[in-house]
Amino acid sequence: MGTNKSTSKNMLFAHIGALITVTAWGVSFVSTKVLLGNGLGPAEIYIYRFILAYLMLLIACHKRILSNSIRDEFLFMVCGLCAGSIYFIAENMALEYTFVTNVSLLVTTSPLITTLLMWMIYKNEKPGKGTIIGSIIAFVGVACVIFNSSFVVKLNPIGDILSILAAVSWSIYSLVLKKLNAMYSVMFISRKTFFYGVLTALPFMLFQPELSSPTVLLRTEVWSNLLFLGAFASMLAYILWAQSVKHLGTIKASNYMYISPVITLIASVALLGEKLSIIGGIGCALILGGMWLGEYLERKQSNN
Repeated sequence: MGTNKSTSKNMLFAHIGALITVTAWGVSFVSTKVLLGNGLGPAEIYIYRFILAYLMLLIACHKRILSNSIRDEFLFMVCGLCAGSIYFIAENMALEYTFVTNVSLLVTTSPLITTLLMWMIYKNEKPGKGTIIGSIIAFVGVACVIFNSSFVVKLNPIGDILSILAAVSWSIYSLVLKKLNAMYSVMFISRKTFFYGVLTALPFMLFQPELSSPTVLLRTEVWSNLLFLGAFASMLAYILWAQSVKHLGTIKASNYMYISPVITLIASVALLGEKLSIIGGIGCALILGGMWLGEYLERKQSNN
């Protein structure tokens, strides 16, 4: 009885943690837009936020530096690449070749890619019909939210390939995270991810034409947004995400990423003054409805 109560409590906290995480990631698009408007480059913003997150976690989790083996250290490097440098830099580069709508839609295919990979690799993570139906409805909702401002879609092969690369890289991170969660604490995993994320991103700085002036960091809107990105959208969010994947499973946790465009849309309307169209509102309803329906059908099937 006590074990079931403890499990239910962990599941509840995992759902709340996943919701907080995607909320932070949804708002982070607005923060990043503000920083770009102040002259910071995409690679700069990414490195600043990950260095800040790493240093904060190092203070809290510093007793152990290395993992159990070289193989595990390699897996942590994969996490840093896939959830850090490759994901963020591929996404930012894609924006140079195609529309934000294209990038957002293709990057949000990550839950579907993750579900497919888990289906192929782990038999015990095979998605049920409820999860598949709910995911499809939510994905249609994502498309509506992303096309909130425009129905014009012009495809560019380079931009689209980079966007898909970002989605695949996050899915690979989710698979590796499942393996590491069985051996290490979420704080240790997150700290190692930030370390290798920064390390593997440094070479990309060589391709940035010009770094912004250090005095830019003294602006209130710059340091406050960097603090949010580093402390909340990176450090806290990655810890909560690893915890959610640990208790909910990779597929169920990944489906929460469909909510991120809804949060971005709401934040854009509230903070940037962007308009919400009818199609955007319908998209929000489809995303939330798809997630609820998927969860409801899965519970109904398990009870039967």
